[in-house]
Order: sequence, then C-alpha cells, then structure tokens
Amino acid sequence: MGLITDTSLAALLVLNIIFLINNVANSKFSEKGCDLYQGNWVYDDSYPLYDPSECPFIEHQFDCKKNGRPDQDYLKYKWKPNEYGCVLPRFDGVEFLRKLKGKSLIFVGDSLSLNQWQSLTCMLHVAVPHATYISERTGGLSNFTFPEYEVSLLFFRNAFLVDITKDESGRVLRLDSISTTKIWADMDIMIFDTWHWWLHTGRKQPWDLIVYGNSSFPSMDRMTAYKIALNTWATWIDSNVDPTKTRVFFQGVSPDHASRQGSSARDCVEQTQPLRNEVGPNPAERALEEVLSLMQKPVYLLNITMLSQLRIDGHPSVYGQGGHRLPDCSHWCIAGVPDIWNELLNAALD
Repeated sequence: MGLITDTSLAALLVLNIIFLINNVANSKFSEKGCDLYQGNWVYDDSYPLYDPSECPFIEHQFDCKKNGRPDQDYLKYKWKPNEYGCVLPRFDGVEFLRKLKGKSLIFVGDSLSLNQWQSLTCMLHVAVPHATYISERTGGLSNFTFPEYEVSLLFFRNAFLVDITKDESGRVLRLDSISTTKIWADMDIMIFDTWHWWLHTGRKQPWDLIVYGNSSFPSMDRMTAYKIALNTWATWIDSNVDPTKTRVFFQGVSPDHASRQGSSARDCVEQTQPLRNEVGPNPAERALEEVLSLMQKPVYLLNITMLSQLRIDGHPSVYGQGGHRLPDCSHWCIAGVPDIWNELLNAALD
C-alpha cells in the first residue's frame, strides 16, 4: 500500500469539496437524494389544480377548454418523480403568497414565459378568489398584484433577452447589447426564458440584420447566435446580481411538437395522451446548461425540457385560436403543463 502524504490528503479533500459543491449546485434537492425532474406523468383525477373557467383572464389562445377542446384527460396528469420517497409538493396558493409576501417576481422572455406567468396568476387567483388583485399593462410589461399580500407578479416580453433596435438598416438584433435590465434589475425573483423565436425565418423573423461587436451579418447560425446572446445575459447577471437579495431562475427550453419538413417529430393535433417513450436531448437545452455551468452567480435551472417533451397532448393544437394559421404545437393549454412548471418553481423556492 502506498503512503498517503499530506499533499495527497489535501488534494483528496479538495476533490471531495468540489464533488459536494457540484452536487448541491446541480440540484436543489440533491441533499435529499431527490431529483424532481426525472420521472413520468401519471393520471390523477384530483387534477387540474383549478378549473380554468374560474380564471377570467386567461389569454384566449391558451384557454383550450373554452375554445372547445372536447377531451379532458390532458388536464388530469401530474408529474411523479422516479426516485423512491421523492415527491413534488402539491401547490398551495395561500402558502405561496405568504412565502412571497413583500416580494416581486418577474418572468422575462417570450410567450412561453407568458404561458407560465398566466398559469401562476390563475393558480393564485383561484386559491384566494376573494382577494383583491390589480392587473396592469404598460407596453411589454404586465403587472399582476395582490395588495393584501404585497406580492407583484410581472411579465416582461423580451423574446431574445438582448436588444432589437431600429435604424437605417431596419430591425437590428444586437447580440452584445442588453438595455432592458432597468425593468427587472430590482426584482426579488427573476425567471428568464428564450429560444422559441430564434427559430423563426422569413416573414416571422423579427430582425433584418444581426450585429455583434463591430461586425454585422444578414444571417447567422441560430444556435451560435443564441449562445452569444445567452452569454451576454450571463455576463450581466454575474456583474450585477446580488444573490443575497435576488434569486435567479431560468425556465429552460420549452419544446414544441410541430412536425416540419425533414423532421420525424409527431404533430400535436388530436394527441390526447402523453408520450411514454424517452426522448432525446434538446440541443438548445444543452447549450443553455453549458452557459449556466460557467456562470459565477447561482442560477437555478427549472429543467422542464424533458418532462414537457413527453406532453405532446398538452398543446392548444386547433383549439388555440390565437391568430395561428397552423395548429399551435408550441404553446400550452391553461390549465395544463405550465401548472406543473409552477409546482416545480414553488418547490425550488423552499
């Protein structure tokens, strides 16, 4: 047996510390041996958490039941973690409001952020139906407040997190510029999201030119542009956020189930049951995880990608009626999948 020197003991100690730090950083629940994001969908007749008809402010495109969707099973699934003894706590709206008393929470991102924000406002409104609420919107900023609890739930639409400006060149996507931070800089809890709009081309592409540093491009590989923008956002978080005052989350990549030319993906139309087979990794989620892993400040990943990939049945499909010419296989019905995202958020806030 070889001799154990002081140097090797020190090295072993360092490795053990790094191992423990990584375990804690990788999962809020790792100290309990519990990964909430590995599991399966199970039918539970006690779901949904609320009747969508009791929430009067659901966006028309998300209100599948009101828009005539005839099947109801998509409302009845809850997420069950795989590990023995690992339970996702059922959402308690009153307790959530007490937990956030005196705080402000903001979702920053695209319409998938809107999906989750709308779900959360419904979950809370139905939990305290007699509590006064104030709903205001100014430009791209929506604010839903419960004065009794001093809780503000905001949504700021910013599909790329970085800036889009207008000049003589037209609409310019600036990958290294992020000026809207003044809107969310003072929030207690920030939840970010971006990916969906990076895929749009043709008339749906919201820019005419991409600028990065002193260079401009009529086009760029979308994954490359996405990663540059994420790093711009990450640099701002690392430079400006005080973790003792502000908690930062990233929603993760919400998958769609739209079949496209050259794709083997199944369309969401007429799907009434979750997928049962494992799905492959999402490249955008992998890119996001890589950026988050290199950050100095803690950011909690709401790792909703894999569990949402299984919910091919959870989209509005032809019951969205939100101005989509084609069936909506990107957004999610409310009530539905985003409620589970918020149950996971609630667990992470404990």
